[in-house]
Amino acid sequence: MIRSQDGFQVLASSADAEEALEKVREANPNVVLVDYGLEDHDSLGLTATIRRDVPSARVILMGLLPAQEDVANFVRAGASGFIMKEASFEEFFATIRTVAAGGEVLPAVLTNSLFTQIVSNVPLGSPAQILAEVQLTRREVEVITLLSDGLSNKEIAIRLHIAVHTVKSHVHNILEKLALRTRLEVAAFSHRAQKRPQDGS
Repeated sequence: MIRSQDGFQVLASSADAEEALEKVREANPNVVLVDYGLEDHDSLGLTATIRRDVPSARVILMGLLPAQEDVANFVRAGASGFIMKEASFEEFFATIRTVAAGGEVLPAVLTNSLFTQIVSNVPLGSPAQILAEVQLTRREVEVITLLSDGLSNKEIAIRLHIAVHTVKSHVHNILEKLALRTRLEVAAFSHRAQKRPQDGS
């Protein structure tokens, strides 16, 4: 299916995790698709190993279910995107393209699951209250909004007419102020903060 799409090249594939690791190390791909339901192997450990051994390769987890309980662990292990078990053909390829371009993809159905796992890492209070109390600059608020839309640093720089290294600096400051560790955690936090009370937040 991937080979049939313009702009995609399949460098390697494997049903065996150890063999897959070797192929990833040799091929140095832009994106690695990892099946969440790997048999006889820890997909979380595989994700972390890929990110450690081939830092330039971005990992996408496939086959997740709504409210996946360990999504935060995958984010911390270095996953850049997630594809749900029932994802459409269009969603599948849109996720790959976004991650390949430097963005992050967190399906909306996983946002609450991720947020509930990271909320203990930030000060007490609702996301909206925390954002109101933390001293974020206007530019940092703009960057958070664009991060929550899945934009890469380069895309944010273009949108805001600033340098990429300036975006990186803003992201670093945002992570420190919110006591979070990854861009996807910021996106989940932002989505939850934007929910109205009637949405159940």
